[in-house]
Amino acid sequence: MQRWRGLEDIPQDWGRSVVTIGSYDGVHRGHQLIIGRAVARARELGVPSVVVTFDPHPSEVVRPGSHPPLLAPHHRRAELMADLGVDALLILPFTAEFSQLSPADFIVKVLVDKLHARQVIEGPNFRFGHRAAGDVAYLRELGATYDYEVEVVDLVVRGEAGGGEPFSSTLARRLVAAGDVEGAAEILGRPHRVEGVVVRGAQRGRELGYPTANVETLPHTAIPADGVYAGWLTADGERMPAAISVGTNPQFDGTARTVEAYAIDRVGLDLYGLHVTVDFLAYVRGMAKFDSLDGLLEAMADDVKRARALTEAYDSAAG
Repeated sequence: MQRWRGLEDIPQDWGRSVVTIGSYDGVHRGHQLIIGRAVARARELGVPSVVVTFDPHPSEVVRPGSHPPLLAPHHRRAELMADLGVDALLILPFTAEFSQLSPADFIVKVLVDKLHARQVIEGPNFRFGHRAAGDVAYLRELGATYDYEVEVVDLVVRGEAGGGEPFSSTLARRLVAAGDVEGAAEILGRPHRVEGVVVRGAQRGRELGYPTANVETLPHTAIPADGVYAGWLTADGERMPAAISVGTNPQFDGTARTVEAYAIDRVGLDLYGLHVTVDFLAYVRGMAKFDSLDGLLEAMADDVKRARALTEAYDSAAG
């Protein structure tokens, strides 16, 4: 997959293409349908597929300080899009100047002059241009002038148990923030992931017999609610079942919120300085302060037992 940052990176001889545009944070199951349709249509037409996205998130420029927690950094989104068969990813730097582009100017500068769009694939709620004034109807209207077609892909809606709410990044963020990582996985189509470099912490886990990887997560990462979770820690390409703690460590009156993962049944791991990923499978319990150290150790042993069982069951069901 080709990756471009800014319109100037697009090859001068780029021909017609099928394009879809959006923030696509998380590349969730609704996104996957839209992107997958763009890929399929591009193959039918014999042209490349292009995903256009933005950095930073537009809300940070339009309303500074309102950057939403991110479900996936750009490099992770690129990996997921490549897996869907996308031919090129264009990341547009979203600046104050760019935010002033009218819908018509956006269409001309991006879709027409640079990407030579033959077809544009979007969801029904797609908005673009200054003050989000452009919509699908306007996109289709200008398509008659600039020789491209527009196809709209319907929203994916959660089942009756989920209240019939459409799949969205906003919904996935809300579920993650509430600690409902299983609900978030339903939206994302995979467990929610955070990543970062392992740094030195207070090393209390090591003293207690449960050495943890203290992950310094990337800026603006969507972190699950405080609590203990089952999941996986991946380092150097090795995926290990893990018991994961998120919170301030109230047992020792901590104040800094951390993500710490204990690789179950692994001894002698040295992960300091490594970039790792942590995937959240299931919520195990809330964060608590125990009356004694023995109470904490008993709870930690149970956390590990439950995390081991949950990850083993998941892997067994997955084949």
